[in-house]
Amino acid sequence: MASIINSLARALGQFTDPAMLRILLKSVAITLISFILLAIGGWFAFDRILALAGVSDARFSGSAEMRGLVSLLLTFAGLWLGWRLIAMAVIQFFADDVVVLVEKRHYPTAAATARNVPLAEEIRSALKSTARALLVNLLALPFVILLLVTGVGSAILLWLVNGWLIGRELPEMVWLRHRSAPGIPSPISTMQATMLGLIIAGMLIVPFVSFLAPLLGAAAATHLLHRMKGPIDEV
Repeated sequence: MASIINSLARALGQFTDPAMLRILLKSVAITLISFILLAIGGWFAFDRILALAGVSDARFSGSAEMRGLVSLLLTFAGLWLGWRLIAMAVIQFFADDVVVLVEKRHYPTAAATARNVPLAEEIRSALKSTARALLVNLLALPFVILLLVTGVGSAILLWLVNGWLIGRELPEMVWLRHRSAPGIPSPISTMQATMLGLIIAGMLIVPFVSFLAPLLGAAAATHLLHRMKGPIDEV
């Protein structure tokens, strides 16, 4: 656990770097734009579905207002459930930039020997991760709905599920630059990866901090991987 806390602290310290701040601002902008577009699209989609289902002024007065309210509630529920997926998708856009910045500053030898990941491999890895996150969240959805009556059960389940997903995702993104052949496991243990993922998933729940969480996770995973990898040229 100490190694994870140390990695997070060192990662946080790099956010005074102008290059890291630029990445943060770009990621916040993309996240907000994605969030707004999904909210608008979700509202219109739910409104249309309800209208087709017969909730229309032709049936009874006030149905348009009721459709609008229900659509708004369903949209907010969908965004609450999907926020972590949006954040994880944003990781894919900027993680490599974050890893490169951290390695150039703290691990120059590792940065010099890291391989350039082909675009096709990056896309394949991103699609695989996104599909896995979507599938796991869809599988968890019925249990999330059932646990709504508990008040906190749904939030805890989503935290655990997405903590596990993020814990898988972050080390893989860093290790992709350094593994000598496909299939070689990351030096970060499953327990360490899961703990880091749970911390980042918890941060995603906190307003405003959630914008920082994905990039902080990528930077922390970089520190953790190089500490676990063996002798390091840490700066």
